[in-house]
Amino acid sequence: MYILIAILVFGFLIFIHELGHYIAARLCGVQIFEFAIGMGPKMLWYTSKKTGTVYSLRMLPFGGFVSMLGENPDADDVRPRPQTTPDGAPFDPSRSLANKPAWQRFIVNAAGATVNLLFGFLVMSILAATLPLGSTTIAKMYTKEETGYSVSSADSGLMVGDTILSVAGKRVHIADEMLYQVMHKGSEPVTLEILRGGEKQEIMVEFPTLEESGITFGDVDFAVKREESTFGNVCKHAFYKCLYVVRMVWDSLIDLVSGKYSMDAVSGPVGTAGVISDAAKMGIANLAYIVVVISVNLGIFNLLPIPALDGSHVIISFFEMVTGVKVPTKVVAVMDTIGLMTLLALMVFITGKDITKLFSR
Repeated sequence: MYILIAILVFGFLIFIHELGHYIAARLCGVQIFEFAIGMGPKMLWYTSKKTGTVYSLRMLPFGGFVSMLGENPDADDVRPRPQTTPDGAPFDPSRSLANKPAWQRFIVNAAGATVNLLFGFLVMSILAATLPLGSTTIAKMYTKEETGYSVSSADSGLMVGDTILSVAGKRVHIADEMLYQVMHKGSEPVTLEILRGGEKQEIMVEFPTLEESGITFGDVDFAVKREESTFGNVCKHAFYKCLYVVRMVWDSLIDLVSGKYSMDAVSGPVGTAGVISDAAKMGIANLAYIVVVISVNLGIFNLLPIPALDGSHVIISFFEMVTGVKVPTKVVAVMDTIGLMTLLALMVFITGKDITKLFSR
């Protein structure tokens, strides 16, 4: 059941991503050949008699695509494309994505990732409205006997009543932001800006640490005061929760490139499904949080300026909007082909690693 939940969740996140591209393309008057959920052979499909668009569900429940006229006009495409409309007339060149103004191509290319980010914010807003809201003001300091740690932040001068304003120079507004910054930066003594007795001051704090998969994280050893669940507080927490998830995803990418995390920390669809399945076993709130993280991950990853990803096309469209210079489609096609082959090779490697991990549990 949990594996089924994982597949449905992952499939839904891909669906809304592709739906974003589909809606934007329709609004911009682009001819759509196929709107597919999943990859591989078709299992179920329907062809619109009016537009000729094929709506399909494919065998592999990971991935999906929206195939459009003029999407990649100078590159060989493995997907068959009809040459005429349902009534036998040739397709109108003005409905080709390649012939649309740069600002419309920008919207179409950015729409998928934007929908993922907006969906993450929506789910996070629901979570913020239903769960306790933690502030950054310390309500209780735990003793070493209570935590089992040999180090206590109280030894560095942190006290009940202190309001933490920033951690390692990063402003924090809610408990989640503060907890993440301590986890990310607190493996070594870190500078905190606090509000104590109405006055701001800086102190150097050594937090307890824990180690997981060879990586050391900081950990908090205190409880924080709760905030009232007013409409304003819910909106504030939803916004900053999403902001910290974006920061977490971005920091993870930087840490991966810098070598702090190894490739063992990277997961593909199989590994992601395992994470979703584990979260589902822990309850709806944990599942919803993981859905937010994965949705934001999909949004940010697709906006990276890597050929074959949406981000490269967004940048190209933006460049053309600003300069008025058209990037040759042959150049884009070559870049996309190289990028796609690289991503496919990486996906095969990561999927193989995830499957090995799955069977070694």
